[in-house]
Amino acid sequence: MKIRLGIPKGSLQEATTQLFARAGLSIFVTSRSYFATTGDPEIECMLIRAQEMARYVEHGALDAGLTGLDWVVESGLEVVTVSDLIYAKQSRGTVRWVLAVPEDSPWQRAEDLGGRIVATELVSVTRKYFESQNVAVQVEFSWGATEVKPPMLADAIVEVTETGSSLKANRLRIIDTVLESNTQIIANKKAWCDSAKRRKIENLALMLRGAMDAQDRVGLMLNVRKQDLAGVLAVLPALKNPTISTLSDDEWVAVNTIIEESTAWQVIPRLKEAKGQGIVENPLNKVVM
Repeated sequence: MKIRLGIPKGSLQEATTQLFARAGLSIFVTSRSYFATTGDPEIECMLIRAQEMARYVEHGALDAGLTGLDWVVESGLEVVTVSDLIYAKQSRGTVRWVLAVPEDSPWQRAEDLGGRIVATELVSVTRKYFESQNVAVQVEFSWGATEVKPPMLADAIVEVTETGSSLKANRLRIIDTVLESNTQIIANKKAWCDSAKRRKIENLALMLRGAMDAQDRVGLMLNVRKQDLAGVLAVLPALKNPTISTLSDDEWVAVNTIIEESTAWQVIPRLKEAKGQGIVENPLNKVVM
């Protein structure tokens, strides 16, 4: 049994292969090939543009793939959403597809754009958005560099953004959010109904989520006298409850927990003040909830 997995080619490719490596599965990509090998003989990979991933997954050429919710919605195809994955710099939270107009234009709402030209890569979603607003516009496909289209080549655009800085640099103003999106693992319906393939895909999602959950966390270990344990526990912002283990000396216990890496700078000195000893901070590869 083999799983045919689609890896997004382009801006998400490097972040995706790094995530797989942190999850324990190396992906080996050569610059001249659209096929990649992995450390798991049951998983073979193909590099596919995120915009096309849903098509090949829905048709069954791929059993599963990683792509954005935006491109799944845009395709209109029926696939199984296995898991959300928020792991790349541009998708640490959700990204937004926004409606933007020239900053010096009089338009303030979607309703103001009746009869105007709107350029976007997300054509189907944009059309449905304006239909839901009962506004008639001309939606044109943009092959890229969409931010430079207004005002000469288009009156407005629908473009993806995280911070909005690129839009501001091109003197554009956001007037509405059309769609919020994040990366997902999607699966072919037939493959999902195959128990062996489904188990493999679910395990893949489990390990990838574990790698993501560990990304900004660290493990902490320390020893403390039982009489001082309450003070130490009061300091720890535990993931759930810290693990308390007895030591060979009955007066002491070991404490193990997981914290956000950004809080370690403040937490460790406070643990020392609370009489914790032998404090060790460890990087984490995976945290499986």
